[in-house]
Amino acid sequence: MRGRRGDRMAINIQEHMAINVCPGPIRPIRQISDYFPRRGPGLEGGGGGFGEAPAHLAPLALAPPAALLGATTPEEGAEVDSYDSDDTTALGTLEFDLLYDQASCTLHCSILRAKGLKPMDFNGLADPYVKLHLLPGACKANKLKTKTQRNTLNPVWNEDLTYSGITVDDITHKVLRISVCDEDKLSHNEFIGEIRVPLRRLKPSQKKHFNICLERQVPLASPSSMSAALRGISCYLKELEQAEQGPGLLEERGRILLSLSYSSRRRGLLVGILRCAHLAAMDVNGYSDPYVKTYLRPDVDKKSKHKTRVKKKTLNPEFNEEFFYDMELSTLATKTLEVTVWDYDIGKSNDFIGGVSLGPGARGEARKHWSDCLQQPDAALERWHTLTSQLPPAAGALPSA
Repeated sequence: MRGRRGDRMAINIQEHMAINVCPGPIRPIRQISDYFPRRGPGLEGGGGGFGEAPAHLAPLALAPPAALLGATTPEEGAEVDSYDSDDTTALGTLEFDLLYDQASCTLHCSILRAKGLKPMDFNGLADPYVKLHLLPGACKANKLKTKTQRNTLNPVWNEDLTYSGITVDDITHKVLRISVCDEDKLSHNEFIGEIRVPLRRLKPSQKKHFNICLERQVPLASPSSMSAALRGISCYLKELEQAEQGPGLLEERGRILLSLSYSSRRRGLLVGILRCAHLAAMDVNGYSDPYVKTYLRPDVDKKSKHKTRVKKKTLNPEFNEEFFYDMELSTLATKTLEVTVWDYDIGKSNDFIGGVSLGPGARGEARKHWSDCLQQPDAALERWHTLTSQLPPAAGALPSA
């Protein structure tokens, strides 16, 4: 830059690199740091370039970067349930309610809405829906799903999804996985984000509200050892598998709701096979064709065996069938009721899904259910029981009557 002919003005490199573009004649500024004011040692000294910007600069040059970008600050005192990382907050937030009803052994999940979901389609929007899974457990068996909301990043569902057969033991060690996905009719559905809620955070009969940022997908691992009957199950948490490993551990294969009642008028035991929930998938289509068999051990004759009808292609069958065993109460006290669930296959052997034994040699809830039945004649007692990959040894260890 020149003044008069023959006179050269000394301009340093900072003046070449930064020019004030406010209305008026173009003129250099003293220091490039003056254009980006920031706090420093000179703030209290009053004479440094890092303290106060020169008064002659235009207001645009003095504006803080946050104001230029349109950033806002949260209201004072508001609770912010989010993460510092942009990788997680960019996925969006999900709002939902959970309620555990201990009396009916049900878990109610109210999926309310999501906000600020990550765009997944070419139009900058998404077609989101929500999936629920209970872990550890067979994924296909306990999956629940909402409807799909089209072309939105702020969907509102207001849907209630319910799990049946959730015991107090489930509340202590199971985890609810909530996934938000984008439906795509031309290709595979895309994963957006997920939330995992340990059920131990819930209190019976108290609704808990959640508004949480979605997280990226946590890898799942299959169990290290799987028998032939477990070929349809692969969705288990590795950390929970390692924590629960130990002698005598039985693989959980679903739930069954049984009703027991000793009829003093008919002098016999009434066994009600009501329904099953979250059964293991035994067929290649991800389902099973379940039916239930009951035995009164150690009897081996045909009168001790009963079988329900087969329910096709389901993991949550409802049977509502009742069987009768003609027997005195004193004799029944020495017996064991063995309940097994099977997958029906045409042209080959049926697959064993799981079983439970109720009797004096059983443990936990199974033994208590049997004892209450004998102590409360004519009272129909309904209880949920966990199906395991094999029957407890006590099932066949009782002496013959």
